[in-house]
Amino acid sequence: MRLNRSIRNRGKRKKREVSELDITSLLDILTILLVFLLKSYNSSGVVLNVPKGITLPQSKSHSPSTTGVIVQVSPTQILVDDKLILDSENLPNKVYDHGGRRIIPLYDRLVQKRQEIEELSKRSLKAEKFSGVANLAIDKTLKYNYVKKLMYTCAEAGFRTYKFVVLGEDN
Repeated sequence: MRLNRSIRNRGKRKKREVSELDITSLLDILTILLVFLLKSYNSSGVVLNVPKGITLPQSKSHSPSTTGVIVQVSPTQILVDDKLILDSENLPNKVYDHGGRRIIPLYDRLVQKRQEIEELSKRSLKAEKFSGVANLAIDKTLKYNYVKKLMYTCAEAGFRTYKFVVLGEDN
């Protein structure tokens, strides 16, 4: 008799309903992944016009550029945001101070630029705050002592973070 029951119930045991797959947790993970990828995506880049006299050095790094004041230096000129500040053909009487470490016309323009950025951030809520970043596009033929003077001048004007602009491998 007992054997009879087990044979009768054998077919019922095997005929189970197909359980449904719960994809709620999978959708949660995909949503979190999507939000993470959107937050980490950097669509803004710095657009930079390189004057004819500047030959940028090569680089293998692929870090993104940041926004900030762009200081372009060739062997004969210094430009801040594409505006000529100093030209070797028309030098003022006094170019350096602080023992020859600070470039006066560059310092004056950077201080003026900092004040403009701070005033703009006070007037508009959506304007970027002063970051203190200077993107330096320096000709590769310039001597290190001159680069040190440029960096010192930027630091004295309040731009204490330097980003050197270089050409990537594919350019």
